Amino acid sequence: MATLTQSAGPFALGTLSQPGDSPFPGLVVGERVLDLGRALAWKPADVRAVLERWEETLPVLRVLAGEDALEWRPLDGLRVHAPVEPRQVFQSGANYRQHVIDLEVAHRSLDDPRTVEEARAEIAAVMDRRAAEDLPYVFIGLPSAITGPYDDIVLPAWAEQPDWELELAAVIARPAHRVSVEKALDHVAGYTIANDLTDRATVFRRDMKAIGTDWLRCKNAPGFTPLGPWIVPVEAITDPGDLRVTLKLNGETMQDESTKDMLFGVARLVSYISQTSQLLPGDLVLTGSPAGNGIHWGRLLRDGDVMEGSITGLGTQRTRCVAEEHGA
Repeated sequence: MATLTQSAGPFALGTLSQPGDSPFPGLVVGERVLDLGRALAWKPADVRAVLERWEETLPVLRVLAGEDALEWRPLDGLRVHAPVEPRQVFQSGANYRQHVIDLEVAHRSLDDPRTVEEARAEIAAVMDRRAAEDLPYVFIGLPSAITGPYDDIVLPAWAEQPDWELELAAVIARPAHRVSVEKALDHVAGYTIANDLTDRATVFRRDMKAIGTDWLRCKNAPGFTPLGPWIVPVEAITDPGDLRVTLKLNGETMQDESTKDMLFGVARLVSYISQTSQLLPGDLVLTGSPAGNGIHWGRLLRDGDVMEGSITGLGTQRTRCVAEEHGA
């Protein structure tokens, strides 16, 4: 069962439930949790409600975390759900330098005249230009793809090349619309872990190549975004631009990279998204995935695989892949 032992700071937020009961918003401290639906005077129904009143609630959470004379219960025996149900999910693509280079090489056509070194150099130049022009690449995900950090992931029968993409995710507190880079982190409550699964075979439209990518098809199957276990407040994460992102497949390390390799950090992503859209409390900003995906290793996900994803200070999620039966 999950614990907070690998998470930074004195407390975190989570969504938990007793077997057969409805989920509740929890304040997680060490090996125990406090039901905020009971502990807070205004009885929030879920974590998103807590985030909607984040500025006034955060000081109260700090106090509650240090109080022993409350109705704490052990984490052991509780089910851990995705820590929040967002209204919107914004996903950043091609945001890690080495990852983009690897994908470019992996997706080269058989008749591509470039050498591997030439392909790497060209895409590096493209990324430098993007960074200089301040143009992140962001698309929209579906909240229905989110699942818990320890839930099984059903691999759809149609998914020919299911792949992993472990990512740092920022969780919004204050609504953000047209905010500057300098003010962007003021709108972030905390951070959590997301594994943004992708079916590589359906990323690009085979029937309409000019239309480009098909994010609906390749990324939004139910359960394709395991989230959590916890939301760790911003104050406990010294620098989101210096965290280690590690994914193990059946115990073997596949991704192990620092968020320093991001082209656009959290503040720039939040600011960029807010120039077009309004970010709302509980919304997620996924910051992209580092090098080490299955397409790079030539080893995609299959029935029975177990993924363990961890990010410095945010804990660990553990999910098992289950193949969908044909005809299901």
